[in-house]
Amino acid sequence: MKQKRIVILGAGESGVGAALLAQKQGFDVFVSDFGGIAERYKKQLLDLGIPFEEKKHTPELIFNADEVIKSPGISSTVPIVSALQLKKTPIISEIEFAKRYTNAKVICITGSNGKSTTTLLTYHILKNGGLNVGLAGNIGHSFAAQVATENFDFYVLEISSFMLDDMYDFKADVAVLLNITPDHLDRYEYKIEKYAASKMRIIQNQTPEDVFIYCQDDEETIKALQNVGIKAKKYTFSIKEEVEAGAFLEKENKIQFNLPKPFTMALSDLALQGKHNIYNSMASGIVAKVLELRNETIRESMGTFQNIPHRLELVAKISDVTYINDSKATNVNATWYALESMTAPVVLILGGVDKGNDYEMLRDLVKNKVKAIICLGKDCKRIHDAFEDEVEVIVNTFTAHEAVQMAYHIAKKGDTVLLSPACASFDLFKNFEDRGDQFKTAVKEL
Repeated sequence: MKQKRIVILGAGESGVGAALLAQKQGFDVFVSDFGGIAERYKKQLLDLGIPFEEKKHTPELIFNADEVIKSPGISSTVPIVSALQLKKTPIISEIEFAKRYTNAKVICITGSNGKSTTTLLTYHILKNGGLNVGLAGNIGHSFAAQVATENFDFYVLEISSFMLDDMYDFKADVAVLLNITPDHLDRYEYKIEKYAASKMRIIQNQTPEDVFIYCQDDEETIKALQNVGIKAKKYTFSIKEEVEAGAFLEKENKIQFNLPKPFTMALSDLALQGKHNIYNSMASGIVAKVLELRNETIRESMGTFQNIPHRLELVAKISDVTYINDSKATNVNATWYALESMTAPVVLILGGVDKGNDYEMLRDLVKNKVKAIICLGKDCKRIHDAFEDEVEVIVNTFTAHEAVQMAYHIAKKGDTVLLSPACASFDLFKNFEDRGDQFKTAVKEL
Protein backbone atom coordinates (compact mmCIF):
# COMPACT_ATOMS: atom_id res chain seq x y z
CA MET A 1 0.00 0.00 0.00
CA LYS A 2 1.31 3.45 -0.99
CA GLN A 3 2.51 5.57 1.95
CA LYS A 4 0.22 8.58 2.46
CA ARG A 5 2.02 11.87 1.70
CA ILE A 6 1.56 14.82 4.07
CA VAL A 7 2.83 18.25 3.04
CA ILE A 8 3.15 20.93 5.70
CA LEU A 9 3.05 24.60 4.71
CA GLY A 10 4.92 26.81 7.19
CA ALA A 11 7.83 25.71 9.39
CA GLY A 12 7.13 27.53 12.63
CA GLU A 13 6.07 25.99 15.97
CA SER A 14 2.88 24.39 14.62
CA GLY A 15 4.38 23.23 11.30
CA VAL A 16 7.43 21.52 12.79
CA GLY A 17 5.26 19.96 15.52
CA ALA A 18 2.91 18.59 12.85
CA ALA A 19 5.90 17.22 10.91
CA LEU A 20 7.16 15.39 14.01
CA LEU A 21 3.76 13.78 14.64
CA ALA A 22 3.21 12.93 10.95
CA GLN A 23 6.61 11.21 10.80
CA LYS A 24 5.84 9.28 13.99
CA GLN A 25 2.55 8.10 12.44
CA GLY A 26 4.44 6.71 9.44
CA PHE A 27 3.56 9.26 6.76
CA ASP A 28 5.80 10.47 3.93
CA VAL A 29 6.38 14.06 5.19
CA PHE A 30 7.59 17.21 3.42
CA VAL A 31 7.75 20.75 4.86
CA SER A 32 7.67 23.88 2.68
CA ASP A 33 8.06 27.48 3.88
CA PHE A 34 7.84 30.46 1.54
CA GLY A 35 9.95 32.48 4.01
CA GLY A 36 13.15 31.62 5.82
CA ILE A 37 13.06 28.94 8.54
CA ALA A 38 14.36 29.85 12.01
CA GLU A 39 17.57 28.00 12.93
CA ARG A 40 16.07 26.05 15.85
CA TYR A 41 13.26 24.70 13.66
CA LYS A 42 15.68 23.88 10.85
CA LYS A 43 17.82 21.92 13.32
CA GLN A 44 14.76 19.97 14.52
CA LEU A 45 13.84 19.02 10.94
CA LEU A 46 17.43 18.02 10.11
CA ASP A 47 17.72 15.95 13.32
CA LEU A 48 14.48 14.14 12.44
CA GLY A 49 15.59 13.62 8.82
CA ILE A 50 12.45 15.34 7.51
CA PRO A 51 12.94 16.87 4.03
CA PHE A 52 12.11 20.58 3.77
CA GLU A 53 12.52 23.68 1.61
CA GLU A 54 12.60 27.37 2.49
CA LYS A 55 12.10 30.67 0.64
CA LYS A 56 10.02 28.91 -2.02
CA HIS A 57 7.15 26.53 -2.72
CA THR A 58 8.02 23.89 -5.34
CA PRO A 59 4.70 22.86 -6.98
CA GLU A 60 5.76 19.28 -7.92
CA LEU A 61 6.79 18.59 -4.30
CA ILE A 62 3.49 19.97 -2.93
CA PHE A 63 0.78 19.05 -5.43
CA ASN A 64 1.36 15.31 -4.92
CA ALA A 65 0.16 15.59 -1.30
CA ASP A 66 -2.72 13.43 -0.07
CA GLU A 67 -3.34 16.02 2.64
CA VAL A 68 -1.88 19.45 3.49
CA ILE A 69 -1.42 20.88 6.99
CA LYS A 70 -1.37 24.67 6.78
CA SER A 71 0.09 27.08 9.33
CA PRO A 72 -2.64 29.40 10.67
CA GLY A 73 -0.57 32.42 9.65
CA ILE A 74 -0.90 31.56 5.92
CA SER A 75 -3.99 33.10 4.31
CA SER A 76 -6.18 30.80 2.22
CA THR A 77 -5.89 33.35 -0.62
CA VAL A 78 -2.13 32.87 -1.24
CA PRO A 79 -1.48 31.30 -4.67
CA ILE A 80 -0.21 27.89 -3.48
CA VAL A 81 -3.27 27.42 -1.21
CA SER A 82 -5.69 28.56 -3.93
CA ALA A 83 -4.08 26.05 -6.33
CA LEU A 84 -4.43 23.23 -3.76
CA GLN A 85 -8.09 24.17 -3.24
CA LEU A 86 -8.69 23.95 -7.00
CA LYS A 87 -7.15 20.46 -6.93
CA LYS A 88 -9.53 19.64 -4.01
CA THR A 89 -6.58 18.60 -1.82
CA PRO A 90 -7.75 18.45 1.81
CA ILE A 91 -6.20 21.35 3.80
CA ILE A 92 -6.36 21.17 7.59
CA SER A 93 -4.83 22.79 10.66
CA GLU A 94 -2.20 21.29 12.95
CA ILE A 95 -4.87 21.17 15.71
CA GLU A 96 -7.23 19.11 13.54
CA PHE A 97 -4.40 16.73 12.61
CA ALA A 98 -3.10 16.27 16.17
CA LYS A 99 -6.54 15.60 17.66
CA ARG A 100 -6.82 12.40 15.57
CA TYR A 101 -4.03 10.84 17.62
CA THR A 102 -5.04 11.62 21.20
CA ASN A 103 -7.88 10.58 23.48
CA ALA A 104 -7.17 13.47 25.86
CA LYS A 105 -10.05 15.81 26.73
CA VAL A 106 -9.60 19.22 25.08
CA ILE A 107 -10.64 22.55 26.56
CA CYS A 108 -10.65 25.07 23.70
CA ILE A 109 -10.64 28.81 24.35
CA THR A 110 -11.30 31.41 21.67
CA GLY A 111 -12.36 35.06 21.48
CA SER A 112 -11.05 38.34 20.10
CA ASN A 113 -9.55 39.39 23.43
CA GLY A 114 -8.41 37.67 26.60
CA LYS A 115 -7.65 34.27 24.98
CA SER A 116 -4.07 33.98 26.19
CA THR A 117 -4.82 35.18 29.71
CA THR A 118 -7.85 32.88 30.08
CA THR A 119 -5.98 29.91 28.59
CA LEU A 120 -3.06 30.37 30.97
CA LEU A 121 -5.33 30.94 33.98
CA THR A 122 -7.35 27.81 33.15
CA TYR A 123 -4.16 25.77 32.74
CA HIS A 124 -2.85 27.15 36.07
CA ILE A 125 -6.06 26.14 37.92
CA LEU A 126 -6.19 22.65 36.34
CA LYS A 127 -2.51 21.98 37.03
CA ASN A 128 -2.94 23.14 40.65
CA GLY A 129 -5.94 20.82 40.87
CA GLY A 130 -3.66 17.86 40.15
CA LEU A 131 -4.83 17.16 36.59
CA ASN A 132 -2.33 15.77 34.06
CA VAL A 133 -2.70 18.72 31.68
CA GLY A 134 -0.88 20.17 28.66
CA LEU A 135 -0.97 23.71 27.23
CA ALA A 136 -0.96 24.32 23.47
CA GLY A 137 -2.57 25.99 20.46
CA ASN A 138 -1.74 29.63 19.93
CA ILE A 139 0.46 29.52 23.02
CA GLY A 140 3.29 27.38 24.35
CA HIS A 141 4.56 24.30 22.51
CA SER A 142 2.89 22.75 19.48
CA PHE A 143 -0.14 20.56 20.20
CA ALA A 144 1.00 18.00 17.61
CA ALA A 145 4.50 17.77 19.10
CA GLN A 146 3.02 17.16 22.55
CA VAL A 147 0.65 14.50 21.21
CA ALA A 148 3.71 12.81 19.67
CA THR A 149 5.91 12.96 22.78
CA GLU A 150 3.70 13.39 25.89
CA ASN A 151 0.77 11.56 27.43
CA PHE A 152 -1.57 14.19 28.89
CA ASP A 153 -5.16 13.46 29.96
CA PHE A 154 -6.27 17.06 29.27
CA TYR A 155 -5.15 19.91 27.03
CA VAL A 156 -6.02 23.58 27.36
CA LEU A 157 -5.83 25.00 23.83
CA GLU A 158 -5.86 28.66 22.81
CA ILE A 159 -7.61 28.65 19.45
CA SER A 160 -7.58 31.52 16.93
CA SER A 161 -10.13 32.08 14.17
CA PHE A 162 -7.40 31.23 11.62
CA MET A 163 -7.03 27.79 13.21
CA LEU A 164 -10.81 27.30 13.33
CA ASP A 165 -11.06 28.01 9.59
CA ASP A 166 -9.07 24.81 8.89
CA MET A 167 -10.85 22.59 11.45
CA TYR A 168 -13.61 20.24 10.25
CA ASP A 169 -13.99 17.00 12.25
CA PHE A 170 -12.35 18.37 15.39
CA LYS A 171 -14.52 18.48 18.51
CA ALA A 172 -13.98 20.46 21.71
CA ASP A 173 -15.02 18.67 24.90
CA VAL A 174 -15.26 22.09 26.54
CA ALA A 175 -15.55 25.15 24.26
CA VAL A 176 -15.13 28.68 25.63
CA LEU A 177 -16.04 31.77 23.58
CA LEU A 178 -15.00 34.95 25.42
CA ASN A 179 -16.14 37.68 23.03
CA ILE A 180 -16.35 38.72 19.39
CA THR A 181 -15.04 42.17 18.43
CA PRO A 182 -13.68 43.43 15.10
CA ASP A 183 -10.22 41.91 14.61
CA HIS A 184 -8.33 40.45 11.62
CA LEU A 185 -11.18 41.69 9.43
CA ASP A 186 -8.68 41.93 6.55
CA ARG A 187 -8.87 38.09 6.41
CA TYR A 188 -12.70 38.14 6.41
CA GLU A 189 -13.52 40.62 3.62
CA TYR A 190 -13.97 43.27 6.34
CA LYS A 191 -17.25 41.61 7.40
CA ILE A 192 -17.77 40.97 11.11
CA GLU A 193 -20.44 38.35 10.26
CA LYS A 194 -17.81 36.24 8.47
CA TYR A 195 -15.37 36.61 11.37
CA ALA A 196 -18.14 35.72 13.87
CA ALA A 197 -19.08 32.64 11.81
CA SER A 198 -15.44 31.56 12.00
CA LYS A 199 -15.48 31.89 15.81
CA MET A 200 -18.68 29.81 15.97
CA ARG A 201 -16.78 26.84 14.52
CA ILE A 202 -15.54 26.31 18.11
CA ILE A 203 -18.83 24.46 18.82
CA GLN A 204 -19.06 22.41 15.62
CA ASN A 205 -19.41 18.65 16.19
CA GLN A 206 -20.23 19.10 19.89
CA THR A 207 -22.70 16.64 21.43
CA PRO A 208 -25.00 16.86 24.49
CA GLU A 209 -22.09 15.34 26.48
CA ASP A 210 -19.93 18.41 25.79
CA VAL A 211 -19.88 21.90 27.31
CA PHE A 212 -20.14 25.38 25.76
CA ILE A 213 -19.28 28.44 27.89
CA TYR A 214 -19.90 31.96 26.59
CA CYS A 215 -20.41 35.60 27.63
CA GLN A 216 -24.03 36.64 27.97
CA ASP A 217 -23.05 40.34 27.80
CA ASP A 218 -21.34 40.15 24.40
CA GLU A 219 -23.68 41.44 21.68
CA GLU A 220 -21.87 39.94 18.69
CA THR A 221 -21.76 36.51 20.38
CA ILE A 222 -25.51 36.59 21.12
CA LYS A 223 -26.20 37.71 17.53
CA ALA A 224 -24.00 34.97 16.02
CA LEU A 225 -25.56 32.27 18.24
CA GLN A 226 -28.89 32.84 16.49
CA ASN A 227 -27.40 31.24 13.36
CA VAL A 228 -26.17 28.02 14.98
CA GLY A 229 -27.67 25.08 16.82
CA ILE A 230 -26.10 24.37 20.22
CA LYS A 231 -26.20 20.73 21.29
CA ALA A 232 -23.76 21.03 24.21
CA LYS A 233 -24.59 21.90 27.83
CA LYS A 234 -24.54 25.71 28.11
CA TYR A 235 -22.98 27.83 30.85
CA THR A 236 -22.85 31.62 30.65
CA PHE A 237 -21.12 34.45 32.47
CA SER A 238 -22.17 38.07 32.98
CA ILE A 239 -21.30 41.16 34.98
CA LYS A 240 -24.69 42.72 34.22
CA GLU A 241 -27.26 40.19 35.40
CA GLU A 242 -27.75 37.04 37.43
CA VAL A 243 -26.97 33.78 35.69
CA GLU A 244 -28.75 30.50 36.42
CA ALA A 245 -25.92 28.17 35.34
CA GLY A 246 -22.49 29.80 35.21
CA ALA A 247 -21.06 32.91 36.88
CA PHE A 248 -22.16 36.48 37.56
CA LEU A 249 -21.11 39.58 39.49
CA GLU A 250 -22.83 39.86 42.84
CA LYS A 251 -23.05 43.23 44.64
CA GLU A 252 -20.25 44.58 42.39
CA ASN A 253 -17.53 43.08 44.58
CA LYS A 254 -17.65 39.32 44.19
CA ILE A 255 -18.18 36.61 41.57
CA GLN A 256 -20.89 34.05 42.27
CA PHE A 257 -20.29 30.68 40.59
CA ASN A 258 -23.68 29.00 40.16
CA LEU A 259 -22.78 25.39 39.46
CA PRO A 260 -22.92 22.28 41.68
CA LYS A 261 -21.29 23.22 45.00
CA PRO A 262 -21.62 27.00 44.35
CA PHE A 263 -19.05 29.42 45.74
CA THR A 264 -18.16 33.11 45.67
CA MET A 265 -14.84 34.81 45.02
CA ALA A 266 -14.16 38.41 46.15
CA LEU A 267 -12.83 40.59 43.31
CA SER A 268 -10.15 41.89 45.67
CA ASP A 269 -8.79 38.32 45.99
CA LEU A 270 -8.28 37.92 42.22
CA ALA A 271 -4.69 38.13 40.99
CA LEU A 272 -6.05 39.63 37.76
CA GLN A 273 -7.58 43.07 38.18
CA GLY A 274 -9.63 45.18 35.72
CA LYS A 275 -13.13 44.70 34.32
CA HIS A 276 -12.05 42.53 31.37
CA ASN A 277 -10.26 40.18 33.74
CA ILE A 278 -13.48 39.59 35.71
CA TYR A 279 -14.81 37.98 32.50
CA ASN A 280 -11.61 35.96 32.03
CA SER A 281 -11.71 34.74 35.63
CA MET A 282 -15.39 33.79 35.34
CA ALA A 283 -14.72 31.73 32.19
CA SER A 284 -11.75 29.90 33.75
CA GLY A 285 -13.65 29.29 36.97
CA ILE A 286 -16.60 27.74 35.12
CA VAL A 287 -14.23 25.37 33.26
CA ALA A 288 -12.70 24.30 36.59
CA LYS A 289 -16.15 23.76 38.13
CA VAL A 290 -17.31 21.73 35.11
CA LEU A 291 -14.24 19.51 35.61
CA GLU A 292 -15.26 19.17 39.28
CA LEU A 293 -12.21 20.79 40.83
CA ARG A 294 -12.47 21.79 44.49
CA ASN A 295 -13.62 25.32 45.28
CA GLU A 296 -10.53 25.84 47.43
CA THR A 297 -8.23 24.92 44.53
CA ILE A 298 -10.02 27.39 42.24
CA ARG A 299 -9.97 30.17 44.84
CA GLU A 300 -6.27 29.71 45.61
CA SER A 301 -5.26 29.43 41.93
CA MET A 302 -7.13 32.60 40.98
CA GLY A 303 -5.30 34.43 43.75
CA THR A 304 -1.78 33.27 42.81
CA PHE A 305 -1.86 33.49 39.01
CA GLN A 306 0.75 35.63 37.23
CA ASN A 307 -0.23 37.06 33.86
CA ILE A 308 1.73 36.70 30.64
CA PRO A 309 4.44 39.15 29.57
CA HIS A 310 3.33 41.96 27.21
CA ARG A 311 -0.21 42.00 28.62
CA LEU A 312 -0.64 45.02 30.96
CA GLU A 313 2.80 44.20 32.34
CA LEU A 314 4.21 46.65 34.89
CA VAL A 315 7.72 47.50 33.66
CA ALA A 316 8.95 50.16 36.09
CA LYS A 317 8.09 53.23 38.13
CA ILE A 318 10.53 56.06 37.41
CA SER A 319 10.23 59.54 38.99
CA ASP A 320 6.70 58.59 40.06
CA VAL A 321 5.69 57.74 36.45
CA THR A 322 4.43 54.18 35.84
CA TYR A 323 5.46 52.40 32.60
CA ILE A 324 3.17 49.59 31.37
CA ASN A 325 3.85 47.19 28.50
CA ASP A 326 0.65 46.07 26.75
CA SER A 327 2.29 45.22 23.42
CA LYS A 328 -0.03 42.22 23.04
CA ALA A 329 -2.91 44.68 22.44
CA THR A 330 -2.90 44.25 18.66
CA ASN A 331 -6.50 45.40 18.12
CA VAL A 332 -8.64 48.36 19.16
CA ASN A 333 -10.73 46.37 21.62
CA ALA A 334 -7.66 45.20 23.57
CA THR A 335 -6.53 48.83 23.86
CA TRP A 336 -10.03 49.79 25.01
CA TYR A 337 -9.73 47.26 27.85
CA ALA A 338 -6.31 48.58 28.80
CA LEU A 339 -7.47 52.21 28.88
CA GLU A 340 -10.63 51.25 30.74
CA SER A 341 -8.52 49.81 33.57
CA MET A 342 -6.29 52.94 33.91
CA THR A 343 -6.86 55.26 36.87
CA ALA A 344 -4.08 57.84 36.28
CA PRO A 345 -3.61 60.27 33.34
CA VAL A 346 -2.16 58.34 30.38
CA VAL A 347 0.56 59.02 27.83
CA LEU A 348 -0.51 56.47 25.22
CA ILE A 349 1.88 54.84 22.72
CA LEU A 350 -0.27 53.74 19.78
CA GLY A 351 0.25 52.51 16.22
CA GLY A 352 1.73 49.90 13.89
CA VAL A 353 0.10 47.93 11.09
CA ASP A 354 -3.55 48.97 11.02
CA LYS A 355 -5.81 45.98 10.20
CA GLY A 356 -8.77 48.14 9.19
CA ASN A 357 -9.18 49.59 12.69
CA ASP A 358 -12.20 51.62 13.74
CA TYR A 359 -10.87 53.96 16.45
CA GLU A 360 -14.32 55.38 17.23
CA MET A 361 -14.80 53.10 20.27
CA LEU A 362 -11.68 54.60 21.89
CA ARG A 363 -12.78 58.21 21.49
CA ASP A 364 -14.44 58.76 24.90
CA LEU A 365 -11.71 56.94 26.83
CA VAL A 366 -9.00 58.91 25.01
CA LYS A 367 -10.85 62.17 25.68
CA ASN A 368 -11.22 61.41 29.41
CA LYS A 369 -7.97 59.61 30.22
CA VAL A 370 -5.26 60.37 27.65
CA LYS A 371 -3.16 63.55 27.80
CA ALA A 372 -0.87 62.73 24.83
CA ILE A 373 -0.57 60.13 22.06
CA ILE A 374 2.80 58.98 20.80
CA CYS A 375 2.46 57.24 17.44
CA LEU A 376 4.88 54.35 16.91
CA GLY A 377 4.63 53.13 13.33
CA LYS A 378 5.36 53.86 9.70
CA ASP A 379 1.89 55.23 8.88
CA CYS A 380 0.00 57.06 11.62
CA LYS A 381 -2.32 59.22 9.54
CA ARG A 382 -5.50 57.43 10.69
CA ILE A 383 -4.55 57.87 14.36
CA HIS A 384 -4.04 61.62 13.80
CA ASP A 385 -7.39 61.82 11.96
CA ALA A 386 -9.19 59.95 14.73
CA PHE A 387 -7.83 61.79 17.77
CA GLU A 388 -6.56 65.24 16.80
CA ASP A 389 -9.69 66.84 18.31
CA GLU A 390 -9.46 64.80 21.54
CA VAL A 391 -5.83 65.33 22.65
CA GLU A 392 -3.55 68.32 22.42
CA VAL A 393 -0.34 66.40 21.77
CA ILE A 394 0.10 63.75 19.04
CA VAL A 395 3.69 63.05 17.92
CA ASN A 396 5.23 60.50 15.54
CA THR A 397 8.13 58.19 16.43
CA PHE A 398 9.79 55.31 14.57
CA THR A 399 11.60 53.33 17.26
CA ALA A 400 10.66 52.08 20.73
CA HIS A 401 13.62 54.05 22.16
CA GLU A 402 12.37 57.28 20.55
CA ALA A 403 8.80 56.65 21.79
CA VAL A 404 9.95 56.07 25.39
CA GLN A 405 12.22 59.15 25.34
CA MET A 406 9.31 61.26 24.09
CA ALA A 407 6.99 59.81 26.76
CA TYR A 408 9.58 60.53 29.47
CA HIS A 409 9.58 64.24 28.52
CA ILE A 410 5.77 64.51 28.29
CA ALA A 411 4.76 62.52 31.41
CA LYS A 412 4.45 64.25 34.78
CA LYS A 413 4.48 62.81 38.33
CA GLY A 414 1.57 60.42 38.86
CA ASP A 415 1.05 59.72 35.11
CA THR A 416 1.12 56.34 33.39
CA VAL A 417 2.98 55.70 30.13
CA LEU A 418 1.05 52.91 28.39
CA LEU A 419 2.26 50.99 25.34
CA SER A 420 -1.04 49.60 24.02
CA PRO A 421 -0.71 49.88 20.24
CA ALA A 422 -4.11 48.62 18.92
CA CYS A 423 -2.16 47.49 15.83
CA ALA A 424 0.02 44.64 14.62
CA SER A 425 3.77 45.15 14.95
CA PHE A 426 5.19 43.98 11.63
CA ASP A 427 6.06 47.39 10.19
CA LEU A 428 8.93 48.06 12.64
CA PHE A 429 9.26 44.88 14.74
CA LYS A 430 9.49 41.10 14.32
CA ASN A 431 6.34 40.55 16.40
CA PHE A 432 4.49 41.97 19.42
CA GLU A 433 7.00 40.31 21.79
CA ASP A 434 9.90 42.09 20.08
CA ARG A 435 7.99 45.40 20.29
CA GLY A 436 7.33 44.83 24.02
CA ASP A 437 10.92 43.79 24.72
CA GLN A 438 12.32 46.86 22.95
CA PHE A 439 9.92 49.05 24.96
CA LYS A 440 11.04 47.43 28.24
CA THR A 441 14.73 47.84 27.32
CA ALA A 442 14.18 51.51 26.49
CA VAL A 443 12.36 52.11 29.81
CA LYS A 444 15.17 50.44 31.76
CA GLU A 445 17.70 52.75 30.06
CA LEU A 446 15.93 55.91 31.34
